[in-house]
Amino acid sequence: MRKVNLKEISEKERKSPKGKFNRTSKNISVALGREPESLDLSKRHPFDLALVRIPKGKFLCPYHAHAAESELYLVVSGRGSVRDKHGITEVGPGDAFFFQPGEAHQLWNAGDEDFVYYVVADNPRSGGTTGDSCYYPDSRKWAVTTDAREEVVVRGKETDYFDGEE
Repeated sequence: MRKVNLKEISEKERKSPKGKFNRTSKNISVALGREPESLDLSKRHPFDLALVRIPKGKFLCPYHAHAAESELYLVVSGRGSVRDKHGITEVGPGDAFFFQPGEAHQLWNAGDEDFVYYVVADNPRSGGTTGDSCYYPDSRKWAVTTDAREEVVVRGKETDYFDGEE
């Protein structure tokens, strides 16, 4: 059995240049031994688990749809807004929701305290090939994974991840 305590996992922050997008996350799967670069599926794990925190007034990331990845969310604390093809839904502690591949979505903090949730994502990459890409409907960009860690963001030609979002 592999075991880790959340207090032992460092938070990693990702911010956009103008500050609209901001989040910190603890990648629990990696702390439990997940090796994203490995071609050995037993080392890659069949899913990823992360604890995510979005500060007041900030967005997780641009509105996007994964080509191959499914995501399950469980809200721990705070209030959030979730945008999908049906509009905007408010979520709070205890709420769970799910997006399948192709379902565009976006999350942001809609409250006065940090919006905290767990996200479980399947791991569609296998055999050394890319298994997922993201489409950003608002800015008409694609993010294409080139290997286990790198991605190229394009809109007709390569562009920056936050281009057209702020």
